[in-house]
Amino acid sequence: KQSKLLFDVHLMIEKPERYIDDYIKAGADIICFHYEATEKADEIIEYVHDHDVKVAMAISPKTPAEVLLPFLDRLDMVLVMTVEPGFGGQKMIPETLDKCRLLRREITARGLATNIEVDGGITAENVWLASANGANVIVAGSAIFRSPKPRAVISKMRSECDLHPFAG
Repeated sequence: KQSKLLFDVHLMIEKPERYIDDYIKAGADIICFHYEATEKADEIIEYVHDHDVKVAMAISPKTPAEVLLPFLDRLDMVLVMTVEPGFGGQKMIPETLDKCRLLRREITARGLATNIEVDGGITAENVWLASANGANVIVAGSAIFRSPKPRAVISKMRSECDLHPFAG
């Protein structure tokens, strides 16, 4: 409630259903949970939407994108982790971007407006790969916060995405 910025909450925890109310009350605009972290995905999706909050589901690098397909029509966003979750500063695993391409094709085929977010090892030098493979929401922590010129990094990332849109 202190900011007009989008509050995208990524719950990298086991059994996220235990804490969702706390984040809804805190003003989350989007709540993202991991497919691998719960057996109650359907219930979480319904509950979050019932509280007028957008919902996203994340998958780790070793999880195939196909696990998201049964949920796709009910998700506002999917998050493809491009590193193993745990700590910042890792290098992006390029093979994970194949999942973005598969998901973007399916989203387009179904006529959905679902966003594809990527998180992990995204830099100004490789962000174009994410964009070209269908990602349209980019998380870049270390590349921005460790830079002496963060605004320049953000500007270059935006430019690279504009120059390399998803081509199918």
